[in-house]
Amino acid sequence: MAVKTIITEPNKLLRQISKPVENVGKEEQQLMNDMLDTMYDANGIGLAAIQIGIPKRIIVMDIAKDEKKEPRYFVNPVIVNRDPIKKTHEEGCLSVPGYYEEVSRPTAVKVKALNEKGEAFEITAEGLLAVCIQHEMDHLNGKLFVDYIS
Repeated sequence: MAVKTIITEPNKLLRQISKPVENVGKEEQQLMNDMLDTMYDANGIGLAAIQIGIPKRIIVMDIAKDEKKEPRYFVNPVIVNRDPIKKTHEEGCLSVPGYYEEVSRPTAVKVKALNEKGEAFEITAEGLLAVCIQHEMDHLNGKLFVDYIS
């Protein structure tokens, strides 16, 4: 496991659309472990692979507020349903350090993805988890939270 360098704006890689993962093998599992180490080291709650320069559709997150770690893994995530009701939350980003702004997003999302073992799962996320999933999935599509700000 290793802490990687997080790419910061402006950097063309952050605007790149990430490629789907064909197979979740040892290389992808090692990448996810490195991503978690990197995210924890930077005191973040989510990280997309592209933020460390790897254009794969992989995100990791941990929104646990206490000392107990509760990592989540999303490989090839797809939002299959969005709540029409939106709520505004303050967001920040490890790739846009020191900048925080209010962003309006759906309050809940239903997501299909693969976990760290390559097993399919589906989750309905609300609150901070929904915000984090949407924020990190934006990275996979070359979008940053600052793009929502006028």
